[in-house]
Amino acid sequence: MYAVIKTGGKQYRVAQNDLLTIERLEGEAGNTIEFAEVLMVGEGEDVKVGAPFVSGAKVTAELVDQARGPKVIAFKKRRRKNSRRKKGHRQHLSLVRITGITG
Repeated sequence: MYAVIKTGGKQYRVAQNDLLTIERLEGEAGNTIEFAEVLMVGEGEDVKVGAPFVSGAKVTAELVDQARGPKVIAFKKRRRKNSRRKKGHRQHLSLVRITGITG
C-alpha cells in the first residue's frame, strides 16, 4: 500500500518502511509523527483520491534524525565593476521512517 502526503509545501509518495528526507519538523529522534494531509491512498486498482484530502486517512512516521542539507552557494557578480556577493545556505531537514498507512 502507498500514499501521497503533503508536508512542507511538497508532495511525497510513500510506502511502509520508506526513509524520507523532508523539511524540518519539530521534535526529537524517536518521536512519532502523524501526517493528516493525505492526498491519495491505495494499492493496485483500489485507489482513493481525495478532494483535496482523503477523509479518515493518515500516515504515521518515526522521526529518525534532525540534520542539515548540503551547502548551497549563491554568488552574484557584476562584471567590470569589482562587485561580488557570496552567500551560503544550509537547509534544516528531518529524516523520517514511515511506520504505518491507514485509510
